[in-house]
Amino acid sequence: MKKLITIFCVIFWAGLIGGISFLEAPLKFQAPGITIPLGLGIGQLVFQALNKIEIVLVIIILACSLPAPLKNFHSILLFSVTILLMADTFWLLPILDERAKLVLAGNVPIKSYHHIVYIIVDIIKFLSLIVLGFLSLKSLHHEKRYS
Repeated sequence: MKKLITIFCVIFWAGLIGGISFLEAPLKFQAPGITIPLGLGIGQLVFQALNKIEIVLVIIILACSLPAPLKNFHSILLFSVTILLMADTFWLLPILDERAKLVLAGNVPIKSYHHIVYIIVDIIKFLSLIVLGFLSLKSLHHEKRYS
């Protein structure tokens, strides 16, 4: 049962990132009447909610997966995704929130690479979760086949 919960959470998490980061975020600025400040305000709310959901999902996944030695590719991917989520939560999102607040207040923030880093981190998280999901499904299929 733990394996099924893990697989569901991994695939659900990948779907959230795909839908929000790669679909909703860029498309919202193309909607009629959406200004940069309005889009940033919506983005802040959506990405704060996404981050909270990601934290819950990683806690569930870790609880269902531990103890797992960092000896196999599956565990290394899970550890990497966890570290990337921590980087988002404690480093990138606070910086991006401050930049958004400056824009919303009518100020122009200095140029920064943080948004590009966030996109790269999301791409790595997304691809890692996809691979992790496939590996987990393959492992589950292998267990059922030889049980």
